[in-house]
Parts: sequence; structure tokens; C-alpha cells
Amino acid sequence: MTAADSATDPAIDFAIDPAVDPAAVDWYFDPISPFSYLAFERLPQVLPAATRVRYVPVLFAGLLRHWGNVGPAEIPPKRRFTFEHVAWIAHRDEVPLAMPAAHPFNPLPLLRLAVALELEGRLSRETLAPLLHFVWRHGHVPQRQAEFAALCGALGVPAAALAREAVKARLREHGDEAVARGVFGVPTAVLPGDPAGQLFWGLDALDMLAARLRRDPFFASDAFRAAGELPPGEGRADAPKPAGP
Repeated sequence: MTAADSATDPAIDFAIDPAVDPAAVDWYFDPISPFSYLAFERLPQVLPAATRVRYVPVLFAGLLRHWGNVGPAEIPPKRRFTFEHVAWIAHRDEVPLAMPAAHPFNPLPLLRLAVALELEGRLSRETLAPLLHFVWRHGHVPQRQAEFAALCGALGVPAAALAREAVKARLREHGDEAVARGVFGVPTAVLPGDPAGQLFWGLDALDMLAARLRRDPFFASDAFRAAGELPPGEGRADAPKPAGP
């Protein structure tokens, strides 16, 4: 199929659907995830320059709970591999990395800090960077009160603002929104207005996201449709069940 064909073929109307803004991305993240940090560092290299990113803080533990899943740090062999893999990726990509003293940790103060910035209209790449770097470049956790207070001060957010009900409510709203869109992990990107609700989960999906934003016709191919419609087979009888609506 030529570029001219792809512009007019009704089979790929999804790629030119006027409801989809090809220059906008909703990006769900939790600072507890090293892959959120690594993906954040790569976003400028893989997304078109004009892409507008809406950064959406969401509690990863809440997603795990809803979908009946466990985090990679909760399975001992997977935990070891995960952090070795993170260290390798950072080395390969020459991204600065400092592991926190212990993991997992309670990320709620960092999530609420991001939400407080959002409610002030100030959550952007520039303000999110120091928040993610706090954990994954400096090795801090928000329970280190002096360091966390310094981060809040540097971002111009009083620590008391994190306890506001409006902040807590907005974080819950983000969680509900993520679940409604089928988000099951972080980081995950979703295109606003996409009728297919396509998810782009994880660091590895960034190239796939970039291709979708370029309107790659593969996303309307029979092969892609078949992959998404693969019928489920015989699963485990004791498999965990997702939470109800």
C-alpha cells in the first residue's frame, strides 16, 4: 500500500479519525516505577516534536488491586531481574540512575505532589523531571522527610497542600479514569479520543506509540486486528479475577 492509498483507504479511517488528536498523548505514571522514569527520559527522543503530553499520576498499587495482579517487585526472582534489567537499560541508554535504598516504598506523597502541581496548572515535563529524579537519580524516597520537604520547596508546593481533599480526590479520579480506559500498569500512554482505546504500555511500547502517532497503516491491518481479537483459551482455574466496576 502506498502513502497515497493509506490516505484514502476507508480501512484505515482510524488513522485519520477527526476525534483523535495525532499530537496529543495521555501518559499515566507512578514514580514508584523505574520504567516510568526510563520512559520519561526517552519520550523526547521518540515522540514527534509537536506532541503534547498530559502527565497523569496514578497509584500503581490501585491498578494492581483492581486487575487482580501483583507488581514485579512482589515476586522475588522477577524482582531481581527487574532491577538488573533497569540497571542494564540505564547503562545502555546512558541515563543516570541511582536506586533508592529500598523498594517498594509508599509513593503517595510524590503522587500527591504531582497532583498539586496539576491543580495549579504547573504539571509539565519541567516540573515532573525533578520529582522522578528525586527517586531514580538521587535515590531518595518521600519518607525521607528533609529531602522530600526540600523537593516540595524547590517546586513551590507547601507540604501541607498535599493533604488537601481536592488533591486526594483528583488522584482517585485519575485512578478511576485509568481503570475505565483499561490501563493495567505504568507507564501507559493513551491517545485522547481514540475510539479503539489502544494502550501503549511500558518502556518497550514507546516505538509503537511513535508509529501510531505517525499514522502507520499497520495499525489498521488484518494482522493487527487479528492480534487484538485472539480468543482466550483454557486458563488457570485459580487465576485472580479483576475487581468489579
